[in-house]
Order: sequence, then C-alpha cells, then structure tokens
Amino acid sequence: MALLDNIRDLIDMRSFSSVWFWIVLALAWSSASQTIMGAPYDLIVKARRKGGEAAEDLNTIVGIFVRRRLTVVRRAGHWVLGFQVMVLTAVCIMAFGQAIEFAQALFLLFLPLVLTQFLAVRLAFRIEHDNMRDDRLQRALLRHRLLVQLIGVVAIFVTAVWGMLHVMSATVLSL
Repeated sequence: MALLDNIRDLIDMRSFSSVWFWIVLALAWSSASQTIMGAPYDLIVKARRKGGEAAEDLNTIVGIFVRRRLTVVRRAGHWVLGFQVMVLTAVCIMAFGQAIEFAQALFLLFLPLVLTQFLAVRLAFRIEHDNMRDDRLQRALLRHRLLVQLIGVVAIFVTAVWGMLHVMSATVLSL
C-alpha cells in the first residue's frame, strides 16, 4: 500500500490545470485532422478542385500509405491491438480506479485518438477492397476527415468538462 501511495505522489501532476496539457491536446487533434491516410488536407482539396496531376499524386500517396498500413496490420495487427488495449486498460484503472489525474488526462487524450486510428484502418481496408481512386477516394478521405474532426470536438469537449470539474473540485476541497 505504501508503494502505491509513493507512485501516486510521484505521478500526481496537475494535468488539467497545466497549459501544456491543453497545448498537447490541441496539437494532437490538429495533426490528426490535418493528415488523412498519409495525405495532407491541402492536397486532397487541390485534387478535388483541379484533378490531373494533383489527383494522381493523391492516389499515389494514399496507395503507398494504405499498403504500408495494411502490411503492418496483417503482420502484427492483433499484437498491436492487444498492446493498445492493455495500455489503455492499465491507464483507465489508474485514472478512474485510483483517481490519478495524470492518468485521467492520458486516457482522455489517447482513447479517442486510438478510435480514430481504428477508423483509419477500416478505411484503408475499404480503399484496398474497392480499389478507390480519384473522386471516390477524395470523398472517402474528406468524409473520414470530418469524422475525425467530430470525434476531436467531442473529445475536447468531454476533456474540458472533466478537467473543469476536476480542477473546481480540487480547488474547493483544497486537494
């Protein structure tokens, strides 16, 4: 029990009241919605508006990314999934079972990001199976980006509310 208290003291940082946590949260969601399936958003828009060489560049970049992602998934996907679930479960237990603020911040940051990665793998399988190119590919990428942004908005909102409640209760209770 004393070891658990020492660990709690060591990692009991004030994450939700730290500006650095909010900067990391904003940067994580900004980068998650800026590059979709290896392609920058501006290239997707350029390919949609102009077509031609930009569309071929987009097809090539996304094709390479999809092949690389699916190679990893097919070789070690179950191990990666198992490791992610193990880490998220451990962080969740520390966060909400032991009430460690730093673990709560990590869990609220990484759980939605892992969800977006699973959606990206699903989209990669769809792109490969349907052999998506040009207009269909562009629509699928823009739809995926919108979904990532919606998940990001909800995640930021939930994190902000949870963080606000945590900071207010810690301030009132002088913890």
